[in-house]
Amino acid sequence: MKAFGFYKKGDITKAPLFEMVHLDRPVPKGRHLLVEVRAISVNPTDLRTRDAKKDDDKSLTIVGRDVAGVVVETGDECSLFKAGDEVFYAGTSAAPGGHSEFHLVDERLVGKKPKSVDFSEAAALPLTSVTVFEALFDRLNISRNAADNAGKSILIIGAAGGVGSVATQIAKLVGLTVIGTASRPETVEWAQAHGADHVINHRESLPDQVKGLGMEGVHYIFCLTNIDDHMKAMGEIILPQGKICSILPAQKPISMAFFSKSVTFAYELMYTRSVFQTEDMIQQHHYLNDLANWVDAGKIRSTLNEQYQPISVENLKKAYEQLLTGRTIGKIVLEGPFE
Repeated sequence: MKAFGFYKKGDITKAPLFEMVHLDRPVPKGRHLLVEVRAISVNPTDLRTRDAKKDDDKSLTIVGRDVAGVVVETGDECSLFKAGDEVFYAGTSAAPGGHSEFHLVDERLVGKKPKSVDFSEAAALPLTSVTVFEALFDRLNISRNAADNAGKSILIIGAAGGVGSVATQIAKLVGLTVIGTASRPETVEWAQAHGADHVINHRESLPDQVKGLGMEGVHYIFCLTNIDDHMKAMGEIILPQGKICSILPAQKPISMAFFSKSVTFAYELMYTRSVFQTEDMIQQHHYLNDLANWVDAGKIRSTLNEQYQPISVENLKKAYEQLLTGRTIGKIVLEGPFE
């Protein structure tokens, strides 16, 4: 099979040094599926995998978490899927990624592809959506019942990115008042189009802008950018006994305001369940199926914004160069064939 990977870390300010290689087609065992990859999307976590590669590590690294494709074989312990099923998933950081014609993945991390969208639209969703489901429902313990969330609000810092685009939709779907942050006209428009009730500028004073909306503060904060940049502001904005979740680690001390307000602070990393093989790992399968149902019901839409075809060294370079600008809106997807 054809696969795209890199042997050297290279310059981390540029796209990974992808090259096409030919590998043996994997054989699924146990609870693993073998999926024929039809579309992939790129994520900052792929770049972080590259950045963590040691300079003297000359082994082949294959990244790429988001995949949409078709099951072609199943391991002898599989029970959730069969050959011919269309699926989508984000996989795990503990195994080779999906930048290959065929890919092995544990079925407990896989969901049925939404029927109403194509493979490219589906590939834009898994990693960001699982992150959002876990952050909102597991870490922040937000109810899925809209009636329970009446009068409650959430601030999403970085609302126009891949995770933010899904978080805005789902938070709105479960009845929260959504305040998103964006700093450019095009990102403001994107956040509004995905359901944000209010959009404020994260390059200006967040507390002042929240007060300008006539609000004393918010019940929840979901931070999707460098948390250190917003620590003081979050301490001011969060209401007493509120909850905050970040997808990036803090390098500086947590705000003392969190203590005085009895704030719950949590991290969200989508790979935790798969890397540590937690007993509830199958929850990601359930979340992706829930997402597929919402997409097919017209309640959630794909965050695909840029698309390249075919999957090639040249197009992977373009996609990752765009990702490195830090100005990506929504998701970048590549669709097969592999060339």
